[in-house]
Amino acid sequence: MPGLFSYRLFISHAWRYGDRYRRVIDFLDAANNFSYTNYSVPSDRAFDRMNVSQLKEELRQQIRPTQVVVIVGGMYIAHSDWIQFEIDFAKSLGKPILGIRPRGAQVMPRAVSEAADEIVNWNTASMVGAIRRLRR
Repeated sequence: MPGLFSYRLFISHAWRYGDRYRRVIDFLDAANNFSYTNYSVPSDRAFDRMNVSQLKEELRQQIRPTQVVVIVGGMYIAHSDWIQFEIDFAKSLGKPILGIRPRGAQVMPRAVSEAADEIVNWNTASMVGAIRRLRR
């Protein structure tokens, strides 16, 4: 029997909203017959000594090898400059963007909804299905 395909993901997150990031990870970890590698920087890695250009380069290095960029819509407002940078860089590379509508949210931020190749609700099946469809 062949092994599972392992998807390469960049999951956008803000350390201040680590609970949402961890929930997405929990959903993906719980999925049956689904394997992935998370290229996002873990929240315990310190970047406080980097300047803006160094941080941007770090994000570029995380996004380059991925197949899908995942953005939770609820974090956009508080961290729009960084998330917009991730969106713009992903689009410049032709990376598909998956928008995840936070639990209970009716509306996605315009920047995310316009950039996303697909938007799904807050559940495992929707996330995994979209990642499989979007993989490049």
